[in-house]
Amino acid sequence: MVKNDVWIRTKAAQGMIEPFNQDQVRKGVISSGVGSYGYDMRIADEFRILRPASGIVIDPKNFDAVCMEDFKGDICEVPANSYVICRSLEYFRIPRETLAICFGKSTYARSGVIVNVTPLEPEWEGYITISVSNTAPVPVRLYANEGIGQVVFLGTDEICQTSYADKKGKYQAQKGIVLSKVDSR
Repeated sequence: MVKNDVWIRTKAAQGMIEPFNQDQVRKGVISSGVGSYGYDMRIADEFRILRPASGIVIDPKNFDAVCMEDFKGDICEVPANSYVICRSLEYFRIPRETLAICFGKSTYARSGVIVNVTPLEPEWEGYITISVSNTAPVPVRLYANEGIGQVVFLGTDEICQTSYADKKGKYQAQKGIVLSKVDSR
């Protein structure tokens, strides 16, 4: 069952989303805030931009950040046919009886920008690390503190047997942009 705006507001008041936009902000910006059945999250002003160099291979099992340039600002230009890693402005705490899925916003999709679809497991918490791909042959701008994706909350009839927190997931309580890593336990 998809959770509605009343449920989202109630859970947000209990600390599920911080900071929380009570209303959907739309005028002059890419929308953010609570919607009918989800929450439009914003991106922070921190980015890691891919700067490819000769001989560099991106390995998700052994990510070498040498090919990523740190950038902080209100507008980030994503190079043509490239991507950036960023994070949500909001910190999320997903309840045990809930699964959330993050989707990209159509405003960006219409500009050639693809936001990865990300599941947020029960009892996961942290800032969402977001991979944003520019499929256009020209640079595309991302706007910090504005909407980047929608989080849809799905409720369950039964509580999960093992939550992300129970598993001590490797991305639990992440505070910044976290690159890919493989658990060595």
